Amino acid sequence: MKEQNNEKIVIEGEDFYYSPEGYKCFTEKYHLKRGYCCKSGCKHCPYGFDKKTNTIRKREN
Repeated sequence: MKEQNNEKIVIEGEDFYYSPEGYKCFTEKYHLKRGYCCKSGCKHCPYGFDKKTNTIRKREN
């Protein structure tokens, strides 16, 4: 039996939830775990991507 890599396991309630419309919505924690921006305009994007302008705004510390 193969061992699964724990980084690839997606946990409901922690990495995603279902919207009232039934869509899977990934959390900020999931995006950070994945490690890059997919540039899809995700609701919880921690990278600051703006789909309207197609730009990533810099994070302010």
